[in-house]
Amino acid sequence: MRGVWVVASSAVLLLSACTPAAPEIPAPSQSAVESPSPTPSPTFDSTLWSIDEADSIWVVADKLRPLAPLDYVPDDLIALEVPHAYDARLRMSAAAMYTKMYEAAAAEGIDLVAQSTYRSYNTQVGVYNHYVATIGQTRADLQSARPGHSEHQTGLSVDIRAKDGKCTINQCFADHPAGIWLAENAWKWGFHLRYPDGKTDITGYMFEPWHYRYVGKGLAAQLHETPNITLEEYFGLPAAPDYAG
Repeated sequence: MRGVWVVASSAVLLLSACTPAAPEIPAPSQSAVESPSPTPSPTFDSTLWSIDEADSIWVVADKLRPLAPLDYVPDDLIALEVPHAYDARLRMSAAAMYTKMYEAAAAEGIDLVAQSTYRSYNTQVGVYNHYVATIGQTRADLQSARPGHSEHQTGLSVDIRAKDGKCTINQCFADHPAGIWLAENAWKWGFHLRYPDGKTDITGYMFEPWHYRYVGKGLAAQLHETPNITLEEYFGLPAAPDYAG
């Protein structure tokens, strides 16, 4: 049997040696497949609107930046059809969004009243002179803009009060339910608290929790990301604590 085993083994070895080797199958290519680049988040275009032209919704009017011309009058003023005092008019886009904001607040039990809206150059002359005569020029300049420098003249600003009349044009409005609601929600409709607390050295005006400026939803959302920011700070403009002359 041993001889048979040897022969058989030799035959197996011979067959193994004569069987052609299986061809090598090349490994799949390992070249990396490029993954698509992530889509960049859209960046906000802070140059979309002019900050110098009086009819721009981003115009910045302050003690160093008078409107041009000084007696500028918006050409698209319309009357507000929600609760207001006096002759309430705003530019068309601002009026439309203020109305939506009013309705949203009302749905949550907050009753807003537009206390003061557009003021012409001549109206501002009377308002400013009244403040000067009443409290003196130094204090007046902290509370009222000189004619040609007023945001109200742009037709984009509105002083807001509560229906109950409490804290009207008073800093305690910041703690009133209406003032709190505005501080938390006005940006959703494109309004920005123009004269925030602690920024008198930049804006030139005392804290006015009732004064909201329409800038559009896009910019308002950007400003909302940085609490208490001013337009001067956002656009990199010089602080304007006082008039040039």
